[in-house]
Amino acid sequence: MCTAAVVALSHVWIVRWDMTDDKHYSLSEASKTLLKQTDAPIEVTLLLDGDLNAGFRRLKKAAEETVEELAVYSDLKVIKDTKALKDSLGLQPIVIHEREQNGKTAQTTVYPYAIMRYKGKRAVVTLLKNTRGLSGEENLNASIEQLEFAFMEALHLLQQTETPRVAILEGHGEPDEAHTYDLMAALSKYYQIDRGQLGTDVHMLDAYKAVIIVNPQTTFTDAERFIIDQYVMRGGAVLWAINGVRFSEDILQKEGFTPIVPLELGLTDLLFRYGIRVNPALVQDVQCLPIPVNVSSDPQQPNLQPMPWTYAPLLLTSQGSPITRNLGQVMSTFVSPLDAVGGDDGIEKRILLATSTASRVTATPGEVDLNDMNPDMATFKYEYVPIAVSLEGAFASAYAHRMIPEGIESDEAIRKSGVNTRQVVIGSGSVLLNEIQKGAPLPMGYDRYSGMQFSNRDFIVNALLWLTDSEGLISLREKSVVLRLLNDRRAHNERLKVQLVSTITPVAILALIGGLVWIIRKKKYEK
Repeated sequence: MCTAAVVALSHVWIVRWDMTDDKHYSLSEASKTLLKQTDAPIEVTLLLDGDLNAGFRRLKKAAEETVEELAVYSDLKVIKDTKALKDSLGLQPIVIHEREQNGKTAQTTVYPYAIMRYKGKRAVVTLLKNTRGLSGEENLNASIEQLEFAFMEALHLLQQTETPRVAILEGHGEPDEAHTYDLMAALSKYYQIDRGQLGTDVHMLDAYKAVIIVNPQTTFTDAERFIIDQYVMRGGAVLWAINGVRFSEDILQKEGFTPIVPLELGLTDLLFRYGIRVNPALVQDVQCLPIPVNVSSDPQQPNLQPMPWTYAPLLLTSQGSPITRNLGQVMSTFVSPLDAVGGDDGIEKRILLATSTASRVTATPGEVDLNDMNPDMATFKYEYVPIAVSLEGAFASAYAHRMIPEGIESDEAIRKSGVNTRQVVIGSGSVLLNEIQKGAPLPMGYDRYSGMQFSNRDFIVNALLWLTDSEGLISLREKSVVLRLLNDRRAHNERLKVQLVSTITPVAILALIGGLVWIIRKKKYEK
C-alpha cells in the first residue's frame, strides 16, 4: 500500500537533487520559466552520432543529459531519424583528424548539431563552439558549458510571435550598408533591422529594443542627443561604437601618415552622465595584426612582408561577462581607451574588451606614421586598457537641469532619471565593420592578410542579446563546468599499471571479504 502511494506521488511531485559542485545537472530559473511557457510538444533530434572519440562522446552525453533535463519541465521528445535530416538540411559536417597509437591517422566525420521543432517551426542548434586560440579540450568544455544556452536560445526564437526591432542610426557620416553588411546579416537572425536618421519626435525610438550607433563622424545636434537621452530614460538600450579621435585612412595610405585630432561628436557630456568617457586618444598594442609593408628599395620590384601594426590591437575578452565568456580575441583598428567615471552612481560597469599587458596610449593632437613600424617597446607600459564596457542600472539624465531643446515635439516633462536598462560602449567602430574584397563583403573580424577569423561577430551578437534580454537567458552563458583533464603522458606511460590495479584490486577486495566471511562462518558453526 505504501509502495503504491509512493509511486503515485512520484508522478505528480518530482524531486531532484544536483549534488555536483558546478550544478552541472541543474537548469536555471529562466530556462524553467521558458519551458513552462510552451503549449505544444517540442521535438529534438541529436545529430551527434557515429564513431566518436572520447571528447565528442563526452559532448554527446552532455547534450543527451541536457535534453533529458529539459524534458522534465516540458513536453519534449527525442527523434531518432538523423540521416534524412542531414541530407535535407544541408548541414556541413566537420572532419576530425586524429593520430592513433600505432602512428596512423584516422578521419572521422561529425555532425555537431541538434534540430529543434516547435509548432511547425524549426531551429538548428550548434553544439560545438570552435573558438580560435583554445585547445580541443577547452573548446569541448566551452561547448558543454553553453549547451543550455544554445537550446534555450533556439526555443526562444521558436516561441517568438513578433520579431523585435533594432535601429541603426544614420546621418552623421556613418559607414554605408556595404561595410555593415555582416553586422545586419548576423543580427537579422534575431531582429528586424531598420536604418534611419533621428527626427524631432521624442518617442520615435520607442518601438526599438535597442539602438546601434556605429562610427559617426559629425556632431549630433542638441535635439538628437535629447531624443537618445530620453529613450534611455524610458528603458531603451544603446550600443555605442564610437572613436575618440578623427583620422583619415585614405591620407594614411596615400601619404604614409595622418594627423589625429579629437573627434567632436557632442556626446561627451551624455556618456559622462551615464558613467563612461571615450578618451581622445589612440591605443597601440604589441599584440596586434600584421600588415603588408614594402621593404624593397627598388620601386620596380616590390617586396611585401608582414609587419606588426600596433594600431590594430587584438583585444582580450573578459570571462566575467556573459557577453564575452569563452570568446577568442576581437580584431580592431584605431581604438580609443575608455574611462569609468561617476564613482558610486549605482551603475554596474564591466570591462568586456581590453588590450594586452604591453600597450601605450597616443594622445591628441598627434600623428600616425607608417614608417613607425618599430616603436620603442619600453614605452608600451600600460596593461589591460579598457576598450569596451557594459553599463547596467538606472541612469541619470543629462538633461535633468536643462530645457527641452528647440524643435522637439513633446508635451511631456523631461524624465530626470530612468528605469533600469543596459548600454554597451566600444571605443572603436571598427569592431562592428566588415571589409570589402572584390566588391563582396567579408565577415566581421576576418583579416584578409593573415586569413584569420576573430570573434567580432559573436561578440556583437552577444552584446545585442544582452542589451535586449528581458528573460535572463543570456546569463546562461556564465554557466561554468570545471575542466578536469588527464595527464596524457602519464596516462600513456602508466597505462598497464592502471589497468592491472583497476582490474585486480576489486577482485582482491571481494576475495578478501569472501575469505573473512568464510572464516567467521566456519568458526561460528564449528562450535
